[in-house]
Amino acid sequence: MTSGRVVLVGGGPGDEDLLTVGAVKALAQADVVLFDRLAPHRRLAELAPHARLIDVGKTPGHHPIPQDEIEKLLIQHAHAGSFVVRLKGGDPFVFGRGGEEVLACRRAGVEVTVIPGVSSAVAVPAAAGIAVTHREVSRMFTVVSGHAPLNETELAGLAGLASTIVVLMGVSNLPQITQGLMRHGLPASTPIAVIERGYTIEQRSLFSSLDRILYDAATAGVTSPAVLVIGEVVAFANREDPNSAFVLDAAASLAPLE
Repeated sequence: MTSGRVVLVGGGPGDEDLLTVGAVKALAQADVVLFDRLAPHRRLAELAPHARLIDVGKTPGHHPIPQDEIEKLLIQHAHAGSFVVRLKGGDPFVFGRGGEEVLACRRAGVEVTVIPGVSSAVAVPAAAGIAVTHREVSRMFTVVSGHAPLNETELAGLAGLASTIVVLMGVSNLPQITQGLMRHGLPASTPIAVIERGYTIEQRSLFSSLDRILYDAATAGVTSPAVLVIGEVVAFANREDPNSAFVLDAAASLAPLE
């Protein structure tokens, strides 16, 4: 049996310009590419000209190819002698299930390596003009998966950190997250930003406060995928961004999003 190999590649938050040099090289050499919905795939046929392209993307609540089937495909193609690229959005090891895929390959005796990617946890806030750390404002940030509701211990811990909170995949649980943080002592006036589809041509940002965000998000029609940023650093974002609506000031009215 010819021995192939697998490379897990972080594709960044969606913009091809954020692919690393290593990612581009791996795609150019690939025989097979299994790619996710949020990975940069618009020009994938050009970036991986010799590869068979397999869409294994998931949407919220809809997983047409289960995770164990994805792992079986990686192993199957590698055992057939192929150089397999598993292209993921963001970084493979930041809520990307990359660790599970590495373990599956190792158990099957398949050589596997990882090329890190630009994580949406820092890149998407940056696209909206938000630095997740800021001198004398926030000296740490915490990245949280919002895919499932947070429990009371988690909410209390986050509320007590006095730092920036970045939530990935958190739109569906926005009410539970924001209400829980306030219940555990985070001030209602705490700034929050919701950045939809960061680093794509459809990016837009909504800036509000914990006590207003549910109304503002409903008014603006916020949808996934989006990154939530909670903390005082949000107040330092670029207010001149034409794709942003600011409602941080109590007297301000919600500006329409373009």
